[in-house]
Amino acid sequence: MHLLEIENLVVEFETAAGPFRAVDGVSLHVDEGEVLAIVGESGSGKSVSMLAVMGLLPWTAKVTADTMRFAGRDLLSLSAGQRRKIIGKDIAMIFQEPVASLNPCFTVGFQIEEVLRVHMGLDGKARRARAIELLNDVGIPDPEQRLGAFPHQMSGGQCQRVMIAIAIACNPKLLIADEPTTALDVTIQKQILDLLMNLQAETGMGMIMITHNMGVVAETADRVVVQYKGRKMEEADVLSLFEAPRHNYTKALLAALPDRATGDRLPTISSIFNEDIDGGAPA
Repeated sequence: MHLLEIENLVVEFETAAGPFRAVDGVSLHVDEGEVLAIVGESGSGKSVSMLAVMGLLPWTAKVTADTMRFAGRDLLSLSAGQRRKIIGKDIAMIFQEPVASLNPCFTVGFQIEEVLRVHMGLDGKARRARAIELLNDVGIPDPEQRLGAFPHQMSGGQCQRVMIAIAIACNPKLLIADEPTTALDVTIQKQILDLLMNLQAETGMGMIMITHNMGVVAETADRVVVQYKGRKMEEADVLSLFEAPRHNYTKALLAALPDRATGDRLPTISSIFNEDIDGGAPA
């Protein structure tokens, strides 16, 4: 049994021009202890797919799927209250913009402890001790002092570490990392990726890494799902994807990488990819 299994996920939004299908029939799965990368350019439906799993899309979004199961439970049949017991505890997500995701009106300590209060039922002393432990685990110096800091008093890298601390607070079975290194400098990117992979290895949790960075995919993933315009183009283990991509869009993505490009200018995806997304090998 897969930890997370999705079949034929469709997400539509109502617009002034009519329904817009942001995710169109995506199927994927991830197992315990496995890292699945979802890769594709901006607007390919990567984040929307996972927000649908989390139940965090606006009420105007229409979400359907043949299957959406987590640890054997049908997520689509759960009530809002039942899903809230899972989300944040068994399934956690690191969002793209840590500064925007943290509440500026509350200290980072309060925001970490709130997760522990809601999902773990810990008392005040136990929550504080666990919050200090978590900040220490994610590499925040002087964690006891930093509990009282507000998000604006911390750097982008530190806020990202706080987001990771919140996400792993309840030892989730599945961690979804949505562009976890966006807007961070290269040194901090490396530190964050190393931190995530060490946590994943230590806990054995499943992980979904959403990214457009093929270098991150090569370093972290066991398997890869490639998305374009809301549809899955290809799925393969990471070595096969880089050595023998089957779909034209995957080939275009890889050809646009600086270390694979030839000549003085990088090719654009549009110049080397036939946008008939049914072209190339099947997903």
